[in-house]
Amino acid sequence: MKRTSLGLAVLAIAGLTVAAPTAAAASVSGAGFRSADPGPETCRQGYVWRVARPSDLVCVTPSTRTRVAADNAARHGRWTTGAYGPHTCVVPYVWRNAYNGDDVCVTTGQRDQAAADNAESPRRKVLAKLWITKYTIAPKDNGDGTSTTTSTDGIARLKLNGSHYNFGTVKLAIRWTHNDALYWHASVTAKQSSGYAGGSFGYLTGKFDCSAKGKPANAYAYAYDTLSGRFSARVPVRIGCAVL
Repeated sequence: MKRTSLGLAVLAIAGLTVAAPTAAAASVSGAGFRSADPGPETCRQGYVWRVARPSDLVCVTPSTRTRVAADNAARHGRWTTGAYGPHTCVVPYVWRNAYNGDDVCVTTGQRDQAAADNAESPRRKVLAKLWITKYTIAPKDNGDGTSTTTSTDGIARLKLNGSHYNFGTVKLAIRWTHNDALYWHASVTAKQSSGYAGGSFGYLTGKFDCSAKGKPANAYAYAYDTLSGRFSARVPVRIGCAVL
């Protein structure tokens, strides 16, 4: 067998993303599909920005953000002049340390919570990671000691994999690079999977991997998180093979 080439509006308020798609955003299959992307600081559903200071975009639960705001408001009453200057905490409070220089005084439990949220924040964001692996179709057992293969058996196909999405529908697409025309699209449900952050998936496209030495990518794959409006990066691929 051989192959021959054939030639291919979101709201994000305080980290809580709510999809507000335009007509074009309803499907990745539309010609020239475009939509605003809320960016890498988008929190997954159920999380919001902590805002311990205006630039603090660590993703936390809404109750934690409420507590942080209350601690900020109470900070002057918890400071005293002491060993650490005018912002020494009165007993039993300690500095929160949610960010470098954060001297708001909180309980030790709240300081531990801030450290834990800092560590977990990347897992709580819609980073929309996408990568490609390859697979082949195994021979089919006829049940009589023999097996058959299809005419395309042994040729690698493209599998789209993702992590750091909201739980729910993710739209997948492959487009030709030269004219941005749609080559293939599908929808997949992102779910919790061991070893992956947020919603993840692995989708067998059934499309041939046409990469070969001297054959550069002629298309790109991407994913669209429908709940947040976040796009993955474009992953180069080569498509358009026929099996003879």
